[in-house]
Amino acid sequence: MTKSQLSEKVLELIQKARIVSFATWQDTHPTEAIHRFQAADDQGRYLTDEDFQQLQRLVPATAELILVAQMLRDRVSDIVHEARNEVLTTFPSITQPGGGLYPPERAEACWRDFWHFLRCITYGIAGGRTDYTSSEGLQYMQLLYQELQVPLDAMVLGLEGIKAASLKRVEPQQQQVLSPYFDRLVGQLKKFRE
Repeated sequence: MTKSQLSEKVLELIQKARIVSFATWQDTHPTEAIHRFQAADDQGRYLTDEDFQQLQRLVPATAELILVAQMLRDRVSDIVHEARNEVLTTFPSITQPGGGLYPPERAEACWRDFWHFLRCITYGIAGGRTDYTSSEGLQYMQLLYQELQVPLDAMVLGLEGIKAASLKRVEPQQQQVLSPYFDRLVGQLKKFRE
């Protein structure tokens, strides 16, 4: 569906479905650092190399996590591709007529969401904060997914695939440290099914 085909309600929900919030970060991050995260989120983009350099300067305690977030950003295409393949293998008819991700525009929107999910997770990792989600934004996202009849089982599987594809790219000792950042969003998405 193109934007012109979406209802007013859906367009309004898209605007409100912002799943990231840095509201609780004031106790660990200077204002300048929070502004960098917020600017990236406002623009719907990953943190840049300059952002990462400034964040290392502003919050040196997160330097090791920043390197991981940077690596994930640099491998986002491969990670999303692996997650997409997992969904297509588990739900082989999902992109066929009658499937939850048909027509092709629906599937493309899903893969874009995977890209954005990892973007949001990298903010949490780079900030060293698992509390990077907005409960209000997630409520609007749940309403959006209900309105568009997004197949939640496939989205949860895809997000778990993003986690698996991301964690296999880091050292075993880092996997335990990084899991909670992914689990935060996986858990939130699973609640959409309740």
